[in-house]
Amino acid sequence: MHIERTEFTAWMERIMERFDILKESIVKKQLQNTEIDGEQLLDNQDVLQLLKISSRSLQRYRSDKKLPYYTISGKLYYKRSDVDQFIRNNFHSAVRITEKGNDK
Repeated sequence: MHIERTEFTAWMERIMERFDILKESIVKKQLQNTEIDGEQLLDNQDVLQLLKISSRSLQRYRSDKKLPYYTISGKLYYKRSDVDQFIRNNFHSAVRITEKGNDK
C-alpha cells in the first residue's frame, strides 16, 4: 500500500487538529477543578511540595482536622487560604518553641 505524500500530510494535519481540540478541552477541565468560589485549590501533590511533608503527615493533618479538605470527583483538594493559614499557625508554634529553647 502506497500513500501519496500530500495525502499523508493532510491526514497528519487532521490528527494534529484533533489533538489541539483535545488539549483545549483538557485545559478547560483542569481550570474548572482548580478554583472554587474564586479561590485556588491545591491537590495532594501541590500541598506535599509546598509543606515539604510526607503523604502520611498530610493524611494525619486531615484525620486530626488540622487542615480542611474537599473531595471533588474522588480527588482531594485544599483551599490555598486554608493551607496558608495552616502554615501561619504552625510556623508561629515552631518560632515560639525555638524562642523558648534559646532562653536556656
